[in-house]
Amino acid sequence: MRGAGREASGRGVRCPPASPLAAAAMALLHTRRLLAAPRLAAARASSWWSHVEMGPPDPILGVTEAFKRDTNSKKMNLGVGAYRDDNGKPYVLSCVRKAEAMIASKKMDKEYLPIAGLADFTRASAELALGENSEAFKSGRYVTVQGISGTGSLRIGANFLQRFFKSSRDVYLPKPSWGNHTPIFRDAGLQLQAYRYYDPKTCSLDFSGAMEDISKIPEKSIILLHACAHNPTGVDPRQEQWKELAAVVKKRNLLVYFDMAYQGFASGDINRDAWAVRHFIEQGINVVLSQSYAKNMGLYGERAGAFTVICSDAEEAKRVESQLKILIRPMYSNPPLNGARIASIILNTPDLRKEWLVEVKGMADRIISMRTQLVSNLKKEGSSHNWQHITDQIGMFCFTGLKPEQVERLIKEFSIYMTKDGRISVAGVTSGNVGYLAHAIHQVTK
Repeated sequence: MRGAGREASGRGVRCPPASPLAAAAMALLHTRRLLAAPRLAAARASSWWSHVEMGPPDPILGVTEAFKRDTNSKKMNLGVGAYRDDNGKPYVLSCVRKAEAMIASKKMDKEYLPIAGLADFTRASAELALGENSEAFKSGRYVTVQGISGTGSLRIGANFLQRFFKSSRDVYLPKPSWGNHTPIFRDAGLQLQAYRYYDPKTCSLDFSGAMEDISKIPEKSIILLHACAHNPTGVDPRQEQWKELAAVVKKRNLLVYFDMAYQGFASGDINRDAWAVRHFIEQGINVVLSQSYAKNMGLYGERAGAFTVICSDAEEAKRVESQLKILIRPMYSNPPLNGARIASIILNTPDLRKEWLVEVKGMADRIISMRTQLVSNLKKEGSSHNWQHITDQIGMFCFTGLKPEQVERLIKEFSIYMTKDGRISVAGVTSGNVGYLAHAIHQVTK
């Protein structure tokens, strides 16, 4: 019965044989496809973008996508660097809601900001970073421009250094550093170098290695320092170590680029978190500085940030500001309005500023508490490992010391997602899941 046609799947009904007309039509269609294939291939080959290769996926985005696909009710996403409350939910600060209400009640316009940004915001940002009693701040020998959060502010600085810092093209980053630092400086035309910072054997600061490497950096090079809550390790120098670092940096006559994305969020104290920046300036080291309000005000999507240059005097600051404006104009003309308004109102309204300081300390304290609870639960599980580095580290991120194969087991066996290097966002840990996390870590490390 071969010529009688095929049975329809699952129905037991025989399909009638194709008519000669239908068969001819199918043959013609097939011929056209064959003829079209070379033309399509030629069109692709002649495309302007045929040489563009598929880029590698973002490692953190990949973690999030895998997490979303997972159906385990106990799953945890410890990859994303955004604060969550103790219920694992995004958190909007009360002071932010109040600032937004004030903006709405005033029915403010949506006109362009100046190229350098909202003046009340940039002044308040400089005061927050430098301190109200800072000589550099009071004398006006600084310039601060608004940037598109921390990333955009870093890029303004990178472009400025590429154009005006003639002594060197080398930027020395700590090993490791935030993943975006490398493309920010590289794409601005600067050369990336590195100095030792983190010791994976002890999960702590390799201070002697850092000091040795920094002491050998060629004079008048650029060095990047994380002001607080080093990302990704959570390992910060102590104040006495910062003093030694400042001394060697000054001796080598290095240009210091501070990245301060976590002021207030690291320890809960805005002055403590800015201590290194202020100490370097007090030692006569004229730094450049990037700030972000993503973490400490929860303004992630508002993209509020600032870039500051400490100059020798107010007149030099005016010249630098003029050139920063010339750099910014073709990049994005002027910065976003809403986030700067929110941050400015909070920083410049005494009651809201006071409320913010309480709220940012609350966020920092929850992160610190989760670190303590994780170590406590690991001990309860019977772990014989030393987990002190988890509580010694600070800020949103923790380098757990977990190996890639252990991370793989956490993902496959427990649905706990993180990057392969063992970095976790402590913000993803809650009082409801910290016990489960400790149990899982113990299982893969015992």
